Amino acid sequence: MRLLSAASRFFGNTFAGWVLLFAVLAFLQPQWFIGLKGLIVPLLGLVMFGMGLTLRRDDFTELARHPWRVALGVVAHFVIMPGMAWLLCRLFQLPPEIAVGVILVGCCPSGTASNVMTWLAGGDLALSVAIASVTTLLAPLLTPALIWLLASAWLPISFAEMFWSILQLVLLPIVLGVGARHLLGRHSAAVVGALPLVSVVGIVIIVSAVVAGSQAKIAESGLLILAVVMLHNGFGFLLGYVTGRCFGLPLAQRKSLALEVGMQNSGLGAALASAHFSVLAAVPSALFSVWHNISGALLSTYFRRMKTRGDD
Repeated sequence: MRLLSAASRFFGNTFAGWVLLFAVLAFLQPQWFIGLKGLIVPLLGLVMFGMGLTLRRDDFTELARHPWRVALGVVAHFVIMPGMAWLLCRLFQLPPEIAVGVILVGCCPSGTASNVMTWLAGGDLALSVAIASVTTLLAPLLTPALIWLLASAWLPISFAEMFWSILQLVLLPIVLGVGARHLLGRHSAAVVGALPLVSVVGIVIIVSAVVAGSQAKIAESGLLILAVVMLHNGFGFLLGYVTGRCFGLPLAQRKSLALEVGMQNSGLGAALASAHFSVLAAVPSALFSVWHNISGALLSTYFRRMKTRGDD
């Protein structure tokens, strides 16, 4: 079990590299991965079940101690990322399926990778976990509502179908994970130790399946989508940090806000796009998954140096 935990930590720490490697392989050899599409939804459910296993009562103490900071992060996340996605789609006049995909990933909750990046950055980890947890729990209602509000101009959106999908993909697995943690008690620590490996494998397969299924379209317009994804992510980081500064938050909390706003649960975006629209609509989520892990690591390194320069 100790060996499994060590391997899990290694793959968790090198997550961005594995996602990038397999995304490139899927693009170059799509026939190797094309059959994995059917695994997208169950794998995301497994990842969210793992998140439920990690949730503890202590993760929500920040909500009781500083509720306005958590609320600020949640509101900033669900305002900045969907709004910026809509603005970029209009600015670049994206085709309908790609536009819906960009808006979809913008309306997703915060990704669990943001917690790791916050820890590496020397940010407020308790605040980061609380924001990620609350945005995820609110996702069944807010994500389909925002997608319906912002993306209906491009393609017809069914709020009810998407709401039900997110309940199944997010809330149900998390509830089952919390229940499993309660039943396992102290034995859950051994299972939790293997979760980074499960998450890495799950997200790598999801990204590979999406890239392989849309290889031709990525070759045709991948640079445009990547440019939009990079701008979306970059403005999320910037505006998240600026929001924290405007509200007078200390540096550690500003770091947390920047990373929680800018990083998305792109696995959920890919699963929803594949289930409700097309594999092409899932491409922005797949590229976001690759890019935000790279940019998040770079930003975390910069943030960590800020502290050593005495900018706190």
